[in-house]
Amino acid sequence: MSSAHRFDRGHTDDLMTFLAASPSPYHAVANTAERLEKAGFRHVAETDAWDASTGGKYVTRGGAIIAWYVPEGATPASPFRIVGAHTDSPNLRVKPLPDTGSAGWRQVAVELYGGTLLNTWLDRDLGLSGRVTLRDGSHRLVNVDRPLLRVPQLAIHLDRGVNQDGLKLDKQKHMTPIWGLGEPNEGDLIRFVAQETDVPAHDITGWDLMVHSVEPPAYLGRDEELLAGPRMDNLLSVHAGVAALIAATGSEGLPCIPVLAAFDHEENGSQSDTGAEGPLLGNVLERSVFARGGTYEDKARAFAGTICLSSDTGHAVHPNYTERHEPGHHPVPNGGPILKVNVNQRYATDGSGRAVFAAACERAGVPWQHFVSNNAMPCGTTIGPITAARHGIATVDIGVACLSMHSARELCGADDPYLLASALTAFLEG
Repeated sequence: MSSAHRFDRGHTDDLMTFLAASPSPYHAVANTAERLEKAGFRHVAETDAWDASTGGKYVTRGGAIIAWYVPEGATPASPFRIVGAHTDSPNLRVKPLPDTGSAGWRQVAVELYGGTLLNTWLDRDLGLSGRVTLRDGSHRLVNVDRPLLRVPQLAIHLDRGVNQDGLKLDKQKHMTPIWGLGEPNEGDLIRFVAQETDVPAHDITGWDLMVHSVEPPAYLGRDEELLAGPRMDNLLSVHAGVAALIAATGSEGLPCIPVLAAFDHEENGSQSDTGAEGPLLGNVLERSVFARGGTYEDKARAFAGTICLSSDTGHAVHPNYTERHEPGHHPVPNGGPILKVNVNQRYATDGSGRAVFAAACERAGVPWQHFVSNNAMPCGTTIGPITAARHGIATVDIGVACLSMHSARELCGADDPYLLASALTAFLEG
């Protein structure tokens, strides 16, 4: 390990473990909940009455998890400090009738989820993950973490112009993975999944399945100063957020209620009951206020003093495409977390939010950078503006700079996950 590394890599090592163990949003939620349980948090059901007890609590719904810590002395009007993130990543997801095939090949029918870089799924060993729903309404996690599927690219001999004219992929015809030879048989895939999860196939009445790369995360480069891995957009932020929340609970005299809100469906617009545009976060915060004896006035006061850091990956400057970036703002790996700014509200950051983020980084001793899009390029967005508009909460968009965003395998600085978690901890401590 090079002496150029400025920080203990324990946090990044743990992130790699988290990424490998979380091939789907449902696994990410389960792994986050497990970490919270070990830290003394307890699960509360949305269907139960909530009490005014202090300590750590969390709610799960599908691919989303909301966790919060009520310190001693918290009042009904105590403000919240929220770290927002999302659990989903662009990928290929299994269709309702998955068994298909052609020309003697057995294949699995998939839909494209989010803005995935299609070519990054070609010629890659893929596993299968997600969840199945049983007749009694319960769920079982699925993780076939071995080479099972593959989307084969056409050989150059049959596409002579590919290197001159560019790769052209038809989303319907060219992205169907193979998983064997022979004729497709209805029910084959679900029978296979039933065997893998040790449940009777006739008990499976629903499924939310997707593919994932089975190549594990790894340090990269001569000095191992980079991290390559899947789903860093945005499990990197989920992992940093839960680490920061747990660390903040050890602080004395917390002036606020720290919260982690990790949503599903950010990659396709957040419009779901587990997405940032749904009511889940607002319901949890309101019920927390009311459980502590608060009134509508207390809730309004609490929300007025609340701040959210929406943490999602952003773009590091690409050495081969520097012209695509804003020339005065070039975030680099291991330069610390980025503050995202867009005056057209694709990001929710304003000057006041900048001051909040700068103060957190200063307290943590963490460097930070600015990110602004090139004016000639469209700017992406996050859950930040949605959170601000949906709940009337002051929100700041931040993240970690990376390359290959929305690829099956992304790249960031190996120090940046720790730097982000440190800044988030300082923010949650108020």
